[in-house]
Amino acid sequence: MSSALDQRSAPPAGTARPVPPRRRTRLLALPEARWALAALVLFLLALPVYLLDGPAWVWGALFAAVYITGGWEPGWEGLKALKDRTLDVDLLMVVAALGAAAIGQVLDGALLIVIFATSGALEAVATARTADSVRGLLDLAPATATRLLPDGTEESVGAQSLAVGDTILVRPGERVGADGQVLDGTSDVDQATITGEPLPVAKRAGDEVFAGTVNGTGALRVRVERDPSDSVIARIVKMVEEASETKAPTQLFIEKVEQRYSIGMVIATLAVFGSPLAFGDTLQSALLRAMTFMIVASPCAVVLSTMPPLLSAIANAGRRGVLAKSAVVMERLGQIDLVALDKTGTLTEGTPRVTSIRPLPGTGLDEDGLLTLAAAAEHPSEHPLAHAVVGAARERGLHLPEATGFSSTPGEGVTATVEGRTVQVGSPSRLFTTSSHDKVVAEMEDTGRTAVAVLRDGRGVGVLGVADRLRPDAAATVAALTELTGRTPVLLTGDNERAARHLAAQVGITDVRAGLLPQDKVAGVKAWEAEGRRVLVVGDGVNDAPALAAAHCGIAMGKAGSDLALETADAIVVRDELATIPSVVQLSRTARRLVIQNLAIAGSFITVLVAWDLIGTLPLPLGVAGHEGSTVIVGLNGLRLLREAAWPRLSKDTA
Repeated sequence: MSSALDQRSAPPAGTARPVPPRRRTRLLALPEARWALAALVLFLLALPVYLLDGPAWVWGALFAAVYITGGWEPGWEGLKALKDRTLDVDLLMVVAALGAAAIGQVLDGALLIVIFATSGALEAVATARTADSVRGLLDLAPATATRLLPDGTEESVGAQSLAVGDTILVRPGERVGADGQVLDGTSDVDQATITGEPLPVAKRAGDEVFAGTVNGTGALRVRVERDPSDSVIARIVKMVEEASETKAPTQLFIEKVEQRYSIGMVIATLAVFGSPLAFGDTLQSALLRAMTFMIVASPCAVVLSTMPPLLSAIANAGRRGVLAKSAVVMERLGQIDLVALDKTGTLTEGTPRVTSIRPLPGTGLDEDGLLTLAAAAEHPSEHPLAHAVVGAARERGLHLPEATGFSSTPGEGVTATVEGRTVQVGSPSRLFTTSSHDKVVAEMEDTGRTAVAVLRDGRGVGVLGVADRLRPDAAATVAALTELTGRTPVLLTGDNERAARHLAAQVGITDVRAGLLPQDKVAGVKAWEAEGRRVLVVGDGVNDAPALAAAHCGIAMGKAGSDLALETADAIVVRDELATIPSVVQLSRTARRLVIQNLAIAGSFITVLVAWDLIGTLPLPLGVAGHEGSTVIVGLNGLRLLREAAWPRLSKDTA
């Protein structure tokens, strides 16, 4: 087996390691974040002065600064929306905050301003991070390639200048410069970024290779088959960008009715102010009634109906290792009715391990003896299969004798001398010359394992089975998601059909889509979405990123997840605990129920207080007390999700 060098391999002597450009936007580089931070700091400075009855000019000036720093941007956007004959909730919030300040409720208005400024900043950060990750994906494709000229000479050219029909040379350890077909050479290519396959794939003449994948120890001559702008890696970038742009607008539950509510409240406030004047009421009395109406009808309690449950759910999930990127994400998680799971690195750990050791009869070797022989020969190799074999030997505490004369043949295996005997480890199809071992090899491959042949002095002595190990909580997670959605999750993977179906059977999945490229995963997600499904995609790799972006909601596995997947996903499972996924979905549904409860409470208070103000004479202090009381009630109700007991756990039936 060849040595697969990844992108961190040392460059050739005498060359400088390229430094990738900084692509991550700094938090405070965003104006929304700077204004929100300024508003929050000013609010925290004003709060103790106000609560301790400090000088009014001090807390007044600080609160005024809060209104300006946190409110000018949403206010300006609201005014621009008015120009387009649209009234949005941002402007309504600013007006409500100013109205609260006008009748002495300065603290309430400032708090409302801080909440909205922070929300806008979080949305700006999420947008910038997604853009950063898409730009960073371009670093996967090499900037230059070695083009072979008709006379046999070489020239270094920009990868973007390659044309269909060009022939390029891909040296050991280099990234492939373009999508193409191998003309000559043999090597193992790590194409996990494209297909998600856990092990490098042997490539020889006639096989397809993809731009951005990492070549092993063999040299390849490749004919360019696609223009660089149409390569698979370029299409991944395009798909992520398009999916991010076309994804349904992120809206909280209450924002779906913001237009009607905003317009209705403005019209009603003007009517409450103008009608008494028309019947001879005094200006001061009419203004007082209108201001009281605006306060009791303002959506402060409605806003707090939504945010505390969702923010509490986010905090609770965060303590359990699930990071939801916004309140919108937490709301959307509870809406899903179909789950699509990636295989490698999601349902499995993403690291190959030796799962079977089969000494052949008549060799005089037991399991430890066979593993010692194979591990000693593999020890100098950097191939992932070699790491698995050596790791298994170390787990058993086996002593590995020194190997000499090590050599590696791409696509075949390794050869070394161990204790005076020639040992070969590698592909059964290449090393086994008779059919006597086919049954053992077939048994392993039929169960989704990669068979590794071991020969001693040219004679087969055993077969090792290597597989990506299933996560311990995979089956329980699939069962819980099935119970939540009423449908068994679907397996979407770039791995081969046989390995995918074997693993799916272990966890109870019946719908398997294997051998998929990134665009195939996106097509599947879009087809489900077109049927009215709300799809949750769970993945970890670059090849999963377009599907994560296109889905109603996407969750990335945090430990081994690629930067693009982590930035594109709506939520991240930090500790790679699959069982937290159904739990956070259930928590989201609980939060949505609390939101509905809170809206009913807030709506009842608003209805009663507005009716009182319109029919009778509602004293302003009583109106403020009722308004604040409803705010406190819905806030406390939402904070219930901070409790430890609020976190759902897998039932005994599914665990």
